[in-house]
Amino acid sequence: RQRAFFRRPALALSKHTNTEHQPTFTTMARSRYSALAIVLASILAPSSAFTSSNNIATRSSAATSSTLYMSTVEASLKKPCTLDGKKIRGPITPLGNFVLVKTKDTLDATDGGILLPDQSKERPTEGEVVAAGPGKLHPHTGVRITCPITAGDSVLFGKFDGHDMNYNEEAVTMIRDDDILLYYRGVRMTLENVIPCRDYVLVELTKAKTETSSGIVVAESVMKDYQPCEGKVVKVGEGRMTSTGEFSDSPVSVGDKVKFKDYSGNAVKIEGKEHMLVRMVDILCGLKA
Repeated sequence: RQRAFFRRPALALSKHTNTEHQPTFTTMARSRYSALAIVLASILAPSSAFTSSNNIATRSSAATSSTLYMSTVEASLKKPCTLDGKKIRGPITPLGNFVLVKTKDTLDATDGGILLPDQSKERPTEGEVVAAGPGKLHPHTGVRITCPITAGDSVLFGKFDGHDMNYNEEAVTMIRDDDILLYYRGVRMTLENVIPCRDYVLVELTKAKTETSSGIVVAESVMKDYQPCEGKVVKVGEGRMTSTGEFSDSPVSVGDKVKFKDYSGNAVKIEGKEHMLVRMVDILCGLKA
């Protein structure tokens, strides 16, 4: 009993000494994690600050762009419009099947791609659509015959068609959609982008013969004013819209050889070849290949 009594304080003293002076595993782990968190925070802080600054810069640039766009729109809306030298309250809005066209110089391109002014005087007028009406109503059925032309299209129309005006100090012409021969999008006309309007057919003309069946050669000066009235169909319009709002079928197809009335078409030069725009009702017959 006496030995046990003297051992208890020593045991208690040893336990008290170890617990108070030796650090535990949990305390060491916490201190290591704290140090690691401090290091990571110091590394990631600049990048997060850079990201936030980028976001702020992006938002500010977007806001600036939006402000500039709105200011441009407001400036265009506030810009006074003039018609034939007189101020009007706003932009022109064509009604019915009227189309507002800004005439432009007809261009032709060389083999090297250089655009040159076309010197042909008999070529129809070419222009860019500024605005177009919704289309006219049929007088008997009330069905709206929609306008196939939209703003931004380039169109070809008769030289003496429409009414000339001066709109915002620019020469423009107000025409009907029935006066439009063909339309396209692009810098110049090609066989790929041109579309005959409504019931027009684009015909590639057959070269005029300078020799008769008996072998007599005709001088070119005699044939210069002669317009051939036959050729091959290369493009066909969608047809004329009927009173029910449907398009009539075309009597010819691409690739057909046709003969049409004399002086019934409108001459146009596309990709260096002579073509004629003819209405479907002016085509007389088809020719065998």
